[in-house]
Amino acid sequence: MQTLGRATEKAMGMNDTVWERHANPWSGWTRVATMPLLTLAVWSRVWLAWWSLLPVGILLLWIWINPRLFPPPKSLDNWMSRGVLGERIWLKQTSEEIATHHRAVIRATTWIAGAGAIAWLYGLIQLDPTTTFAGLTATVLGKLWFIDRMVWIERDAHPTDEPNS
Repeated sequence: MQTLGRATEKAMGMNDTVWERHANPWSGWTRVATMPLLTLAVWSRVWLAWWSLLPVGILLLWIWINPRLFPPPKSLDNWMSRGVLGERIWLKQTSEEIATHHRAVIRATTWIAGAGAIAWLYGLIQLDPTTTFAGLTATVLGKLWFIDRMVWIERDAHPTDEPNS
């Protein structure tokens, strides 16, 4: 699972500066809002036909621009910033360095989000609103649970009140 995370990090061109900006809670929360918007953009093919590729393309570009757009946060003492910092710690460590009590939850959240993504894609292809919504819900909740676990990892690494940069 870290291998996929590292591949995504590399594909997104994440470096120290981009990670610092991505720790802005506005970056994290607007990324969470992207998946429902992407759902609407893909579904818009019913109304817009090939023109639906325009909002899909804009949202895919947004996913790449987002962690670069916001300034570094003034404070890292919030749930989303700590989650981003925890994800960075998780990506840098080996599986053996992650505390045992985190591994099963990370695995579960990844499977939930992944299974949700498969259902979401299937629902979008079939234009099945129930499957699409169920998949979207599972994916977003799985990702939010994953971020929450990353907050734990960050707090384990920096047990003070204010996370280290």
